[in-house]
Amino acid sequence: MSLPPLSTPSKPSDRCPVDHQALASAAALAPNGCPISARAAAFNPFEPAYMQAPGDYLRWAREEEPVFWSPELGYWVVTRYEDVKAVFRDNLLFSPSVALEKITPASPEVLQILQGYGFAMNRTMVNEDEPDHMARRRLLMDAFLPERLITLEPMVRQLARQTMDRFVDKGRADLVAEMFYEIPLTIALKFLGVPDEGAEQLRQFAVAHTLNTWGRPTPEEQVEIAHNVGRFWQTAQRILDTMRAQPDGEGWMYETIRQHIAHPDVVPESYLRSMMMAILAAAHETTSNATANAFLTLLSHRKAWNDICANPALIPNAVEECLRVAGSIIAWRRVATADAVVGGIHLPKGSKLLLVQASANFDPRHFENPDEVDVYRESAVEHMTFGYGAHQCMGKNIGRLQMRVFIEEFVRRLPHMRLVEGQHIDYLSNTSFRGPSELWVEWDPARNPERLASTPPAAVPATFTIGPPAKDGITRTVVLQAREPEGDGQWRLVFASTDGAPLPAWSAGAHVDLVAGGYRRKYSLCGRPEDRHTLQVVVQRESAGRGGSRHFCDALPVGSTLQLAGPKNMFRLDETAQRYVLIAAGIGITPMLAMADRLKALGKPYTLHYAGRARAQMALLARLQQDHAAHLRLYVKAEGQRLDLPAVLAGITPQDRVYACGPNRLIDELESLATTWPEGVLHYEHFSGEGAALDPAKEHAFVAELRDSNLQVHVPPDRTLLQALQAAGVDVPCDCNEGLCGTCEVAVLDGAIDHRDKVLTHSERAAGKRMLACCSRAAGGRVVLAL
Repeated sequence: MSLPPLSTPSKPSDRCPVDHQALASAAALAPNGCPISARAAAFNPFEPAYMQAPGDYLRWAREEEPVFWSPELGYWVVTRYEDVKAVFRDNLLFSPSVALEKITPASPEVLQILQGYGFAMNRTMVNEDEPDHMARRRLLMDAFLPERLITLEPMVRQLARQTMDRFVDKGRADLVAEMFYEIPLTIALKFLGVPDEGAEQLRQFAVAHTLNTWGRPTPEEQVEIAHNVGRFWQTAQRILDTMRAQPDGEGWMYETIRQHIAHPDVVPESYLRSMMMAILAAAHETTSNATANAFLTLLSHRKAWNDICANPALIPNAVEECLRVAGSIIAWRRVATADAVVGGIHLPKGSKLLLVQASANFDPRHFENPDEVDVYRESAVEHMTFGYGAHQCMGKNIGRLQMRVFIEEFVRRLPHMRLVEGQHIDYLSNTSFRGPSELWVEWDPARNPERLASTPPAAVPATFTIGPPAKDGITRTVVLQAREPEGDGQWRLVFASTDGAPLPAWSAGAHVDLVAGGYRRKYSLCGRPEDRHTLQVVVQRESAGRGGSRHFCDALPVGSTLQLAGPKNMFRLDETAQRYVLIAAGIGITPMLAMADRLKALGKPYTLHYAGRARAQMALLARLQQDHAAHLRLYVKAEGQRLDLPAVLAGITPQDRVYACGPNRLIDELESLATTWPEGVLHYEHFSGEGAALDPAKEHAFVAELRDSNLQVHVPPDRTLLQALQAAGVDVPCDCNEGLCGTCEVAVLDGAIDHRDKVLTHSERAAGKRMLACCSRAAGGRVVLAL
């Protein structure tokens, strides 16, 4: 499946997405001259509602005003997924230099206090610009590679078990105090090579650092915080000086010290001193908070907890879903180095941006049913919690590792654990970091599996991998409820959950993967979205195909079970257009029917053009005629009718949208007709990925140079670029592995490309700036990627 990319979020649009006329009475104006809405003026990230549920708190903004000026902060607030991602991607236009700037300006008294402690916080990994940032990152990233991090897993598991031994028979515990702060701190200090200076003091220092940088303390509180920040600075410097005196120790800070000695121009002393303090706070606080958030999320959504208890293979993906729903990093900051456009809003040079990842993670334009906690969600790994691009969190895999181990151990030993009812969850008031101060749980020790010989604790997974979850393990079991003919050689398959529970919601254009008999195939959903108890697809049996369609049509009797992944939507309907033209050929009707259903429900004008060889081979025809007769145009080849695309599309305007699904010849003709159309009018989906399969006998090896990571990745003839990148520990999301969806797109800086995808347009291929890692390859011996 393939969808040409829409216009870049930072590209100017024809009109501002905000209704200025409706805001004409606003008393104040933003720096770009736009009126400030009442809701934007009222936005206050320091009130409890923001911290309790940041995604829900900004729902209004995602829908009505996705980029708005906050006079409370003096920042532009960015709330939608694609806009947040676009800003993170461009770290030249949007500098990270303000990431550690105090969001509440310090008073003269506070500055004097900090000066008295010698406080001299400067640049660190998170707030430095290029080329300094990447030069340092290249020198200091080896310790974060998967082959190094995997050595931490036995220690994390041993600490988890020993810590649980202290309270497993008590029946009640505050998990934050008992475990989730202590172990991440221990692991962080071990990773850094730093001696334990006292957990409670470091915790107090980390809180002070958070409030000092991202909070809004009162003038009185600022004084107390300043003293703690100053003491934190002095503690960090004392630790650093001790390590520098004997720089041959083990740990990331020792490696950083040695790189300073070898490359003082790249890793100067000011960087060492600033990083020492920053890393002591960041290395454990984010993981502690993320773990507590994850357990609160899973135990608050009991089905999700029960699902991972029944199938621990889902735990790696449950970690990603928890990071999406309740990550420990809510928002990050950037500043525009030149005039820019984000989400259609013109921002002057110097504009400061608050990128709310917690809002982006709930954007329905990217995630299906984002308000639900779904441990089967394949796209969970696409969350923005770790950021994106060159500044993506280097420690992300350390956090993933610990969260996974903690959940595995609790699932094994306390599957019957539950939240203590009535407890109030408190969070530290600030813009950017979120985690509960306490998390009380309870259980009946008599039901602990280790006490019951009949139900021993579940086994730990035999293998442990570092990084994002493997896609193959993220499936749910469904039952084939019905199998109905839909014309010659086509079958409509109806699936339901095995226990009668509702299935995930989905939107027009979404698809699922069916997995059975060694086959995994994608099919667009074509049932009724309001029916949460079934999911429906139509499968066209291909006698000469690779066997998948034959298996699903011939070998699955009603009542049989199989695995299903999704829903996921890469062919999303833009619901803001004035008029719609839907075009389908053959089995391409399935997503078009769902779009027609949605447009009818919205009351939007649309026409559905459907071409096929004969009526007997045109799936879903009866329902189309029943529900969309007034909008349906049929072109039956056996009856002498032909779809004349130039005539059908002669009156297309920039306000229209054309959606199409069908064979390559249909898409090729549409692309030719659309060469003069504005970008974003035509959207299409292939249902065939022929030509994308890898044939090692016909391939050549090449080297992928990762410019941002300073890595050289060898891609042999029997591996795709995507496989080689993932093996090197580089997070590149993927979905179809056939060049149909566009998920694995990477930016190309240099080198000729052998394009084999069905996603990029002719002009995009000719530009040579992008490629699909799952199928396309270097045309020569080398390609340089912005990774």
